[in-house]
Parts: sequence; C-alpha cells; structure tokens
Amino acid sequence: MQPRLTAKDFDQELLILFDAYVHGNLDRRGFLSQAQKFAKAGVTAAGLLAALSPDYAAGQQVPPGDQRLKAERVSYPSTAGNGTVNGYLVRPANAGSRKLPAVLVIHENRGLNPHIEDIARRLALDGFMAFAPDGLTPLGGYPGDEDKAREAFAKLDQSRAREDFVAAANWLKDRPDSSGKIGAVGFCYGGGMVHTLTTRMPELNAAVAFYGNTPAPSEAAKVKTPLLVHQAGVDERINAAWPAYEAALKTANVKFHVYQYPGTQHGFNNDTTPRYDAEAARLAWSRTMDFFKDQLGA
Repeated sequence: MQPRLTAKDFDQELLILFDAYVHGNLDRRGFLSQAQKFAKAGVTAAGLLAALSPDYAAGQQVPPGDQRLKAERVSYPSTAGNGTVNGYLVRPANAGSRKLPAVLVIHENRGLNPHIEDIARRLALDGFMAFAPDGLTPLGGYPGDEDKAREAFAKLDQSRAREDFVAAANWLKDRPDSSGKIGAVGFCYGGGMVHTLTTRMPELNAAVAFYGNTPAPSEAAKVKTPLLVHQAGVDERINAAWPAYEAALKTANVKFHVYQYPGTQHGFNNDTTPRYDAEAARLAWSRTMDFFKDQLGA
C-alpha cells in the first residue's frame, strides 16, 4: 500500500493553480493547460488533477452506519430563502430524551459531500447534535461529482443561500431536543458563512471558521458571538483580508482567538485531499472541540 500523497509532493505553484480551479477562478481546461508543465515521469496534467482531488473513502473517520450514532435525512423551512432545504442530522444514539447542544456544520463550495457528513458524525460522537444543510438543495442537491457540484454552486442565488443557513441555525436551535445552545463550524465557503452568521445572529453561542472569507470590517461591530478562527499558513487569497477585520474585531471588543498553522495549505483540515496536514488538523480540531465544549457544554 503506497503512502498517501501530501502537499509536499506537489509544487507550490501547482497547489495555487488547484486552489484557483477549486474556487472557480480557473476552469478545468485552464488548469490542465497550466498544469502541463508540472507533468513528468509519466504523470499527465489530468493525473495531477486526479491526485489532488478528494478521495472520500481515504478520509472517512466515522462510517455512516456507526451504531453509536443516529443519523437521518431531514428538511427544514427557509421562508426567506429557498423554501425548503435538505440536510443531514446526527445525534449520539444513547442520547435518549436528553437535550443536546447543537452545532451547525457548513460545507465548502461543493454542497453536502461525504466529507462534511463525516464531520457531522465526528461532532455527534463528541456529544453534540450536528446538522449539515445542503446549500445545493434548490439545484437538486450534492450531485456526487465535485466538478458538477462546483458548477452548480456557481449558479446559486447567494442572497437566498445566506437565508437558508440563517434558517438552519434557527431551526436547529429551536428543536425540542436542543439545549438551546448552538454553535456553527464551517470550512472555506462555510467558514465565510460562519462569519456572516455572527453578524446576523447575536444569539449564536460559538462560531468556528476554518479559512473562510471575512465580512467587511464595518460588520465587525455586529458580532456578539465568541469566535475561533483557523487559518492556513499559505493562503494569500483568504489571509490578505484578515488584518483589517481582526483590527475591527478588537475595536468592537469581540471575544476571539485566531490560529495560523505554518506551512499549511488552504483546506488543511480536509483529510480527503493531499492538502490535508494531519498534525495541524488534529490540533485545530482539538481546539475546536475544547471551544465548543466550553461555550456550549456537552
């Protein structure tokens, strides 16, 4: 069995090209054309793309049928958004009638893929009720193909999508099996959406953003939620805007902690791709769990 590839196995310029491709700033043809110069030793540009793309089986930590959990597909109303949105709800199987603190899990720009479902299961094993909405619901849901998912995501009405996630947080918080304490965690697009929720929902009890876009600094004064931010070390696209927003958070006396993980790439917590950094991801996830348990109880 060959060892898994890591970011160190790829040229940094190629990783930057892949980031541009993943986030819609470069199409497939453009990536393959520019990646061709990195193709060597019998590996084609298409082979490089395949090597950098997610392998969900390799990254799964908690199987979907884990008997310690109760998982179900549900839908919730989003009257200001897309009407009705689907999602994945997971609770500890032994919770019984006990009310649980809840965590909203917000995906990257591909919808509710298997990796985000796995994140929800991990949270449930730590004693939370976790809910992961599928932002692609109005376009048929996550299609099972990353390229098709990104293409669909680019067609979303983002104003309605924001309302869908606000509605999801309120629906989760108000469930009869919820303790009323609610947190949110998001990755990339989802990290940016978590930041947005903190400006919209003062009742949010904890927020964790992994390498997400930040709101305009003028929005920081609206934030009343304790905030934990994880940043990659090599992620200029995201990190460039942080200093101004950080200064605004300080001015607004927002309670926040930010950690940057040296040498890591955007997406370092996603264990389905070579950009995954095991050491940084373990540390970031440990900090996340400690933060949620402190802010929400478990």
